[in-house]
Amino acid sequence: MNLTERDLQVIWHPYTQMKTAQPPIGIVRGEGALLFDEEGKQYIDAVSSWWVNIHGHAHPYIAKKVSEQLHKLEHVIFAGFTHEGAVELAERLLAILPANQKKAFYSDNGSTAVEVAIKMCLQYWLNKGDQRTKIIAFNNAYHGDTFGAMAVSGRSAFTKAFDSLLFEVEFIDIPNKENIESLKSQISDLKSQTACFIFEPLIQGSAGMIMYEAEYLNELMAHCRQEEVMLIADEVFTGFGRTGKPFATNHVQVEPDIMCFSKGLTGGTMALGLTTCTQQIYDAFLSDDKLKTLFHGHSFTANPIACASALASLDLFQQPETAENIDRIKAAHKVFADRIRNHPKVKTIRQTGTIVAMEWETGDNTSYFSSLRDKLYHYFLTAGIILRPLGNVIYILPPYCITNEQLNYVYSKIEQALEEL
Repeated sequence: MNLTERDLQVIWHPYTQMKTAQPPIGIVRGEGALLFDEEGKQYIDAVSSWWVNIHGHAHPYIAKKVSEQLHKLEHVIFAGFTHEGAVELAERLLAILPANQKKAFYSDNGSTAVEVAIKMCLQYWLNKGDQRTKIIAFNNAYHGDTFGAMAVSGRSAFTKAFDSLLFEVEFIDIPNKENIESLKSQISDLKSQTACFIFEPLIQGSAGMIMYEAEYLNELMAHCRQEEVMLIADEVFTGFGRTGKPFATNHVQVEPDIMCFSKGLTGGTMALGLTTCTQQIYDAFLSDDKLKTLFHGHSFTANPIACASALASLDLFQQPETAENIDRIKAAHKVFADRIRNHPKVKTIRQTGTIVAMEWETGDNTSYFSSLRDKLYHYFLTAGIILRPLGNVIYILPPYCITNEQLNYVYSKIEQALEEL
């Protein structure tokens, strides 16, 4: 049996209706922006393998650093112990984050990074003797699939089976010129009960790459700060260059109290989560009372191999050529967007940094389960391109090493689809 056949005997895949889904494609090798299946066909990974890969597959420098670490220390319990990689990664990351970020708490994926952030905020107020329990989040938000992360995500097909078990959240619209004052009033009305406001800065990824302006996010954040509502920036998706700057919060002036990271943190090499916070939050947990401890941890917290891959990825991220590649992709996306903007099948097209998203005109049928989604997905797979449309939204979110030739091929196939489908 080949990989696909063996897989179908034993594997249950994520976000997949196994009864109706096409068989999975067996991938045996990766190089740069390309993946190769067991029959030798190559695919351009135009979605960075669920938004994690920023430097390309099987990057030799990251592989070298991971290999070196494997020969020194594979893992150590992180309660009562530490190691060089965890300390250095925290030092280096905090040095490039907003200046108020002072402490790093490790976990093992984006959803757990969010869980830590929520627990930090809720317990902060409890430790201070002010039990605020309400959380504000955006409509259509997505913050992960564990229960706390689901609770602060918009109610949707993803959460439907669990809605009755999720804690109550105050959902508000993303800010714009027309609604900013009413949003601020909503927050003021809730301030005495509200622990925090959690948000995806500038782009709501899973909602369909919905983009909004930094100006109004900054104004909303400033109002929260004025009302003593803590700010959690979920940079799991937007961090490490995706929005054109190192972090999406670099586009605003107000500094968040807590930040969440994963995905590009290790260059997409392996799982690692990280939550950073201010000294003020950290100090609220310092006490002779052991009940004020943050009781959260994971077996693989701050895994040395994951930290080694993150440090190697950070080395590459801080090379001048990475910034040059980000600028090159931004410019190419803009040319492409301008070229197809007026096509009758293009409802809207939007871009932030290295992310460009095109909404296909389908009338009212914009559902995540739209039949167009599957048709487009398989159309591009046949052409050797991995794109995962979100309903009627096609987006390109490539690793920064993608070549101009590969980008142009992706663009040309989208234009071809507009004519043929």
